[in-house]
Parts: sequence; structure tokens; C-alpha cells
Amino acid sequence: MSQNLLNNLTSTTSAIKLEFIIKQYEKGNEEPLLVLKGISLDIPKGQFTSLMGPSGSGKSTLLQIVGALDTPTSGKVILNGTPIQSMNDQALTLFRRRHLGFIFQFFNLLPTLTAMENVALPALLDGKKMKILGPKVKHLLSQLGLEHRLQHFPHQLSGGEMQRVAIARSLINDPLVILADEPTGNLDSKTGKEVLEMFRKLTHEKGVTVVMVTHDPNAATVGDVILKLKDGLIETQEHTREIRLS
Repeated sequence: MSQNLLNNLTSTTSAIKLEFIIKQYEKGNEEPLLVLKGISLDIPKGQFTSLMGPSGSGKSTLLQIVGALDTPTSGKVILNGTPIQSMNDQALTLFRRRHLGFIFQFFNLLPTLTAMENVALPALLDGKKMKILGPKVKHLLSQLGLEHRLQHFPHQLSGGEMQRVAIARSLINDPLVILADEPTGNLDSKTGKEVLEMFRKLTHEKGVTVVMVTHDPNAATVGDVILKLKDGLIETQEHTREIRLS
């Protein structure tokens, strides 16, 4: 794929389009493990989607495939109109860095970097300079109530503060899509509600598309749509009513 095509993504109302995604893992002489069994899905821009299902249902695998961290055995993944299978490794790396934001349950912050440096890292890897990034990094952290933690290292932060740093990091490159894997799993209820409210604001006010894996039914209802997976297939799709967290 050319750099021009990478930089000029096709205009479309779909942020994520999956066409009959199958994923199986080979297990030596054993029977292959079929994790995803033909999932087709169309998620519009600006939608907050909650992904639920029992352990082993394929939630995390599906999220990794959407995030181009894993490849399907067959089927197509189209992100913002771009079929990512046509990208070479370099273009795919650039696409992930520039257009996708990732939030993990265990934060994945680098322990030797400050909060500001952790947030800036994806943009620094893209060749931007900290001198230019500084005001944006400070603004993101201030929006998350961390203006007093800019120079703190991860071991000096609480779990909720580390998760907010991870959220700021996911936003530094103004992503099209944010993928969150159990983002409230290690947070207290108050901080968890704050994180979910932020996701709602990102989708409803800024048009960012959020896909969140969660086991928490209450967290799931904050999304616009709840997808429930079972045995590698979408079992149900439920549109939720708009609610305000309290």
C-alpha cells in the first residue's frame, strides 16, 4: 500500500467493518482451535460498543484482530474504509500508531518514563519532538485531573492515575478508534465511572469510535451497543438507552 493511500483514508460512515472473520490456532498434532467462527460486523463512526461474553468466547482475539495486533485466518478487516490486509508490515505499524489507540487492563506504562513521557511515546515514535508535544500532553493529562502528576513515574501513581495516563496516551495521536480491554477491571468504582464517562464524551462529542471488552454488565450499559459473543460468534446485539453516570 502506498503512503498516499495510508494518509488519505477513504471517507466512510463505517469505522470498523469485519467480513466473515475466522480465526483458528494450530496446536501441533491436535485438532486446530477454532476461536472465531465467521464474524461479520459493521461499527459506525462515533459509536461506543461494549463487547461481552464468557471467558474463551473470543472477545480479546476479536479486539486484537480489529487492532491489527493479530491476523485472521480468513476474512476481511476494513478500518475507516481501508482494508488492512493489503498493507505491508511497515504501513500497518504506521496505521496502528497514527489511527488506533489502545488501552489495556494492566496499563502497559514504561516504568522508567514519567507520565508526560509515557503519554507522548506514540507520537515520539512517529518522529515528533517533545518540545512540540508538551502543551498537548499537558492538556490531555489536565483534562484527566493529572496536572499535578506530570513528572511522576508509574510507581508513584495509583491504579486509577495510571489508567488515566494510559487513556491520555491512547489519545495523543487523535485516533480514529480506541480499543479498550477491561479498562475498568483494576479500578475502584468511582474512577471506573470517570473512565466510562470519558469514553462517552469521546464518542458523542468528538466522534471517536470506542470498542471496549468488559465482564461488567453495568459498565457495558454505558455503551451505545452491547455485543455478546458466545463460542466464537455474535450471539446478540443490543442497543442501550442513553444513561448518565452518577
